[in-house]
Amino acid sequence: MNKFVVCLAALLAGAAPVFPAAGQEVAALATSPVIIAPPQTALGQTIKSGLAAAYAAAQKSSSSFNEAQKLYYFYGARHFEPIWLDEAPNGELSFSAPAQKILKLFEAAELEGLRPSDYLTPDLDVAAAKGDPAKMAALETAFSRATMRYATHIYTGRLAPQSVSPLFDIQPKKLDEAALLVQLASSDDPVPVLQALEPTHPEFLALKAALANFNEKEEAAPLRIASGPTLKPGMSDARVPALRTRFDLPPTDGLVYDDALVEAMKSFQQSLNLDVDGVMGPATLTAINGGAPVTRADIIANMELWRWMPRELGDFHVLVNIPEYRLAINRAGSEEYSTRVVVGSIKHQTPIFSDSIQHIVVNPYWNVPSSIVKNELAPAVLRDPGYIDSHNYDLLYEGSPVSPWQVNWSMVSTSYFPFKIRQRPGENNALGQIKFLFPNKHDVYLHDTPSKAYFARNNRALSHGCIRVQNPMEFADALMANEPNISRDSLEAMFGPSERWVNPLTQIPVHLAYFTVRPQADGTLRSFDDIYGHNAQLIAALGLGPAPQTPQIVADASDASVAP
Repeated sequence: MNKFVVCLAALLAGAAPVFPAAGQEVAALATSPVIIAPPQTALGQTIKSGLAAAYAAAQKSSSSFNEAQKLYYFYGARHFEPIWLDEAPNGELSFSAPAQKILKLFEAAELEGLRPSDYLTPDLDVAAAKGDPAKMAALETAFSRATMRYATHIYTGRLAPQSVSPLFDIQPKKLDEAALLVQLASSDDPVPVLQALEPTHPEFLALKAALANFNEKEEAAPLRIASGPTLKPGMSDARVPALRTRFDLPPTDGLVYDDALVEAMKSFQQSLNLDVDGVMGPATLTAINGGAPVTRADIIANMELWRWMPRELGDFHVLVNIPEYRLAINRAGSEEYSTRVVVGSIKHQTPIFSDSIQHIVVNPYWNVPSSIVKNELAPAVLRDPGYIDSHNYDLLYEGSPVSPWQVNWSMVSTSYFPFKIRQRPGENNALGQIKFLFPNKHDVYLHDTPSKAYFARNNRALSHGCIRVQNPMEFADALMANEPNISRDSLEAMFGPSERWVNPLTQIPVHLAYFTVRPQADGTLRSFDDIYGHNAQLIAALGLGPAPQTPQIVADASDASVAP
């Protein structure tokens, strides 16, 4: 190892590691004065010239510019001396032992759901560079670029979330790349340093294992049940023997869908939060077969989604998986509570982001968004002037109520409409009796709903973007498990005509996620409909499939109520 790296290793001996420990994020590069130390060797001068040229040629604000700037500052603080090259007594340069180990990681990048070609670029040709200081200098900086790229990809993903869809309101995690480069180069084994950057969530690790054994898993997939008519207790069907095998029941001579099979079906339905009726309809059949067949591209796309998630979800947190239409409360890696949810329609999609629940509002007012006033409520008033009064709304001007009969409702279609509309607390309030707030720019939250029938549907993408909770008071009780003074009973005691705000002592992390593939406890992968088309868009952006068509907006005549 060259003298420069030895010096750096000594300096770093007492420093904290760059890779994150549990509950920590990798710190962003601190803002400090930039010091460019002059080269002290011919090789250092060559490295400086090459970096300066790349820095000057890159277009500002591009990824190439940012990469070139970071490398120039990094090497500039170190007299532009190499960290990946060793110098032999005869003056010949070669890759160091740490660099050799990192190259092996590049070669195995497919196991991480990445592309080796993103790192094993043509400019890492050692044979072509040997004996030529200029080429070896270019090789040094090219290797640093590749290493930074690899580290960033395994830590925070290959793509910027909003490049896939603006609905991914996720800020990529920051990595102190300069410190990481030094730590890698001065380590005898850089592999654990890089491996520590990947997500540690069990679902990510299960997806990674599934990717490594994808063909094997495909061959050993559970027995698929053929499509056919809805199967009810007492019916005869040629699929019964396959169902008995699927549920580990002893074979029988007949084809009757008997009590033992019905009970096994009910247990299966209950485990997946399906309607527990023992009937094998389309939704249950899809669940038995694990949803749509999972492809390698699906696994890689969902691994990318996990890289976008916060490194730590919180010891006690809420996870809403939009394609699953399901909410769960998790504590220390175990699920404590779950319930069905209704999410945004294709036209009004629920955004994907993380936040913290800060407030619970009992008997909430619903402040009607201007888009709903313009597109839905005003047309209803024009058809029926008594609509405002009959649906328990207040019309406000500068905070004071005014009569809806005195308003020219055709003004709503213009840019000037100075009135606000809110719905008073009550049984028919669009938010029901309770809402759970995590203030955000999208004005999205969790809430109750008077439209309980929607929870019986298989496709529950029906709201204006907010998330309706099937059992809101059960959810509230489970959510307040850590609060000594808040419970379901105390919240229900507040039911009445007046809005009441409750502020928990501890804010609770909430994650609105979009996973179309989730590993199950038995090691199988369960897939969910790509309701917004995000999965297909992500697969295309990763270069794993064709660009998808825009999802079709399907109007649902039965969802005519004005609701968030």
